Amino acid sequence: MFRKIVTAMLVAIAFSVSAWADSGMVQAEVIKVDKSAGKVTLKHGPIKSLDMDAMTMVFRVADPAMLDRMKAGDRIEFEAERVNGAITVTKLGKGR
Repeated sequence: MFRKIVTAMLVAIAFSVSAWADSGMVQAEVIKVDKSAGKVTLKHGPIKSLDMDAMTMVFRVADPAMLDRMKAGDRIEFEAERVNGAITVTKLGKGR
């Protein structure tokens, strides 16, 4: 019985880690916030969903209120998508 419980727990943990890894969230450092333009400059890791290598670049944000939640030097995690042809930050979280 104990062995089955441990096995079930390990399987659950493996699926949780896998789901998190595939979530699309990318670690980044905020370089600059431009509220008037609705853009943020991020030094980010690879964005697999967009087949993009790690680099520093400017992103639009889906919701201008996102810019109030970050400042230069912050570590964040984010998700980006192509929106009307522009690569746009669509989700934002605290980085590690």
